[in-house]
Amino acid sequence: MAGTDPIAEAEADGAADALFVLTAALLTPARFPSVLGDDYPAACAALGLQPYVEGYGLVFGQDGLGARWTVVVDDVSLVAVAISSWDCGMAYDLSPDEASVVAGLPGWPLEVVTRAPGVPAPHDPEPEEGDPAPLAPPSGDVWGPAQRRLGADEVALQWSAWRSQVSDEASSDAGTAAPSTAAVASRPATPTAASPSTPSAASPGTPAEAEPRPTTWFDRPSTRKAAPPATAETPAGGTVSTGAAAAADVVADPYAGVRRALEELRGYLADPPPIGRVRSTDTGADGGARTLRADGPGWSLVARPDDMAFVLLDELPREVLPVARGPRLPALLEGLDAMAVRPS
Repeated sequence: MAGTDPIAEAEADGAADALFVLTAALLTPARFPSVLGDDYPAACAALGLQPYVEGYGLVFGQDGLGARWTVVVDDVSLVAVAISSWDCGMAYDLSPDEASVVAGLPGWPLEVVTRAPGVPAPHDPEPEEGDPAPLAPPSGDVWGPAQRRLGADEVALQWSAWRSQVSDEASSDAGTAAPSTAAVASRPATPTAASPSTPSAASPGTPAEAEPRPTTWFDRPSTRKAAPPATAETPAGGTVSTGAAAAADVVADPYAGVRRALEELRGYLADPPPIGRVRSTDTGADGGARTLRADGPGWSLVARPDDMAFVLLDELPREVLPVARGPRLPALLEGLDAMAVRPS
């Protein structure tokens, strides 16, 4: 029987233990990959972690054999500095200390499009007895809670583009929706993390003219305003857009889910939800504008407290429904922003 080479075995073990960092994300009450859950405790549970208030840093990389790993560290400040540096186009060598490592999880929960040079293509590590199943990003071929939350993230990132498609001439009660958006052509899209930064949803596609309807989240709104959709009276005295009624995959009243989401959001003001379910971030725009993100069972909301809102629903795949700034919405958004958790 042929003997083994101790030196070769040691080199192989060393290669497997090495980690080539590709990107990173924060997992804190105010900032976490929404693909993992509606709130911070749910996001932690998806990774088998305790929801400590200090949070974690998530480091995505490959070992020397090319295997995907998600390394959880408790040095949140180090990961935050790395992300900020990368966002500014600066190089930063993210090398967490071994003492800060909380867990090493096989796989990636998000799509990472970069790869380490000089190692095999990204793949799941060989499982060992007792290992958890490898983490995997959500499929881009189906629509569900993870895709809905990623779509809301994309709307928040491109607020100005989406907001420009909504007419200020129409208004509605906070429980309804009235303004028209431009309809655009749709195409499949897959959530990605394209650079060393916080992973996000896929970029929008190319607009095209179509009949007025709620806008698909993975397309960039057209610069041409759509004609105002038809409206119907609601019990609340507002109006509901019925321009999407012709779409075969849209329910008769596309805003029934929106009204349900807004009622649940009003309930958040009386009975606060789990931490992280309502988050507020500074947009960096003049005047201190903020972006409000909220999630619940089957819905996601993106809003500016001083403006209007957009809602995405599990039951309406890839649709973005606008909610105008009527008489009730301002107070709701201001209340949510006051209770929202914010990055420190």
